[in-house]
Amino acid sequence: QVQLVESGGGLVQPGGSLRLSCEVVGRIFSRITTGWYRQAPGNEREMVALMFDDSSTTYADSVKGRFTISRDGAKDTLYLQMDSLRPEDTAVYYCNVQKLGVNFWGQGTQVTVSS
Repeated sequence: QVQLVESGGGLVQPGGSLRLSCEVVGRIFSRITTGWYRQAPGNEREMVALMFDDSSTTYADSVKGRFTISRDGAKDTLYLQMDSLRPEDTAVYYCNVQKLGVNFWGQGTQVTVSS
Protein backbone atom coordinates (compact mmCIF):
# COMPACT_ATOMS: atom_id res chain seq x y z
CA GLN A 1 0.00 0.00 0.00
CA VAL A 2 1.30 3.44 -0.93
CA GLN A 3 1.08 6.36 1.49
CA LEU A 4 2.26 9.93 1.12
CA VAL A 5 2.99 11.71 4.40
CA GLU A 6 3.37 15.46 4.24
CA SER A 7 4.94 17.90 6.66
CA GLY A 8 6.28 21.43 6.79
CA GLY A 9 3.30 23.72 6.39
CA GLY A 10 2.56 26.64 8.66
CA LEU A 11 2.19 30.39 9.00
CA VAL A 12 4.81 32.64 7.45
CA GLN A 13 5.07 36.37 6.76
CA PRO A 14 5.13 37.68 3.20
CA GLY A 15 8.62 37.35 1.76
CA GLY A 16 9.40 34.39 3.98
CA SER A 17 10.25 30.79 3.15
CA LEU A 18 8.94 27.32 3.92
CA ARG A 19 9.95 23.85 2.84
CA LEU A 20 7.36 21.15 2.43
CA SER A 21 8.28 17.47 2.63
CA CYS A 22 6.45 14.40 1.41
CA GLU A 23 7.63 10.95 2.40
CA VAL A 24 6.51 8.24 0.00
CA VAL A 25 5.92 4.97 1.81
CA GLY A 26 5.49 1.92 -0.37
CA ARG A 27 8.58 1.63 -2.57
CA ILE A 28 7.30 3.11 -5.80
CA PHE A 29 9.92 5.83 -6.11
CA SER A 30 10.93 4.93 -9.64
CA ARG A 31 9.40 5.51 -13.08
CA ILE A 32 7.02 8.02 -11.58
CA THR A 33 5.95 11.61 -11.94
CA THR A 34 5.91 13.53 -8.71
CA GLY A 35 4.42 16.87 -8.00
CA TRP A 36 2.86 19.45 -5.75
CA TYR A 37 -0.61 20.90 -6.11
CA ARG A 38 -2.52 23.45 -4.07
CA GLN A 39 -6.09 24.44 -3.41
CA ALA A 40 -7.23 27.74 -2.00
CA PRO A 41 -10.75 28.22 -0.59
CA GLY A 42 -13.27 28.52 -3.39
CA ASN A 43 -10.73 27.54 -6.03
CA GLU A 44 -9.99 24.36 -7.91
CA ARG A 45 -6.88 22.36 -7.16
CA GLU A 46 -4.02 23.58 -9.35
CA MET A 47 -0.62 22.26 -10.31
CA VAL A 48 2.29 24.04 -8.65
CA ALA A 49 5.32 21.98 -9.73
CA LEU A 50 6.05 18.64 -11.37
CA MET A 51 9.17 16.51 -11.58
CA PHE A 52 9.23 13.79 -14.21
CA ASP A 53 11.10 10.49 -14.12
CA ASP A 54 14.01 12.01 -16.07
CA SER A 55 14.24 14.73 -13.39
CA SER A 56 12.99 17.47 -15.69
CA THR A 57 10.66 19.94 -14.01
CA THR A 58 7.84 22.29 -14.81
CA TYR A 59 6.25 25.04 -12.72
CA ALA A 60 3.12 27.11 -12.70
CA ASP A 61 3.85 30.60 -13.99
CA SER A 62 2.81 32.08 -10.67
CA VAL A 63 5.62 30.32 -8.77
CA LYS A 64 8.45 30.26 -11.32
CA GLY A 65 11.67 31.58 -9.84
CA ARG A 66 10.32 31.33 -6.28
CA PHE A 67 9.54 27.61 -5.73
CA THR A 68 11.80 24.63 -6.30
CA ILE A 69 10.76 20.99 -6.47
CA SER A 70 13.27 18.27 -5.64
CA ARG A 71 13.38 14.68 -4.47
CA ASP A 72 15.74 12.43 -2.58
CA GLY A 73 15.60 8.91 -3.95
CA ALA A 74 17.55 7.48 -1.03
CA LYS A 75 14.92 8.80 1.39
CA ASP A 76 11.92 8.38 -0.93
CA THR A 77 11.04 11.97 -0.13
CA LEU A 78 9.76 14.82 -2.26
CA TYR A 79 10.35 18.46 -1.34
CA LEU A 80 8.98 21.86 -2.27
CA GLN A 81 11.15 24.81 -1.31
CA MET A 82 9.05 27.96 -1.30
CA ASP A 83 10.78 31.34 -1.18
CA SER A 84 9.52 34.92 -1.47
CA LEU A 85 6.10 33.78 -0.36
CA ARG A 86 3.09 35.96 -1.10
CA PRO A 87 -0.37 36.10 0.47
CA GLU A 88 -1.80 34.59 -2.71
CA ASP A 89 0.27 31.45 -2.07
CA THR A 90 -2.01 30.69 0.87
CA ALA A 91 -3.61 27.29 0.26
CA VAL A 92 -3.62 23.65 1.24
CA TYR A 93 -0.70 21.99 -0.51
CA TYR A 94 -0.85 18.35 -1.63
CA CYS A 95 1.93 16.12 -2.86
CA ASN A 96 1.18 13.70 -5.67
CA VAL A 97 2.74 10.63 -7.22
CA GLN A 98 1.57 9.26 -10.54
CA LYS A 99 2.54 5.78 -11.66
CA LEU A 100 1.07 3.86 -14.56
CA GLY A 101 -1.95 6.11 -14.61
CA VAL A 102 -2.66 5.78 -10.91
CA ASN A 103 -2.61 8.86 -8.68
CA PHE A 104 -1.60 8.86 -5.03
CA TRP A 105 -2.16 11.93 -2.84
CA GLY A 106 -0.86 13.23 0.44
CA GLN A 107 -3.20 14.37 3.18
CA GLY A 108 -2.53 18.05 2.52
CA THR A 109 -0.73 20.65 4.58
CA GLN A 110 -1.88 24.23 5.19
CA VAL A 111 0.36 27.10 4.14
CA THR A 112 -0.73 30.56 5.27
CA VAL A 113 1.14 33.68 4.20
CA SER A 114 0.09 36.65 6.27
CA SER A 115 1.52 39.51 8.28
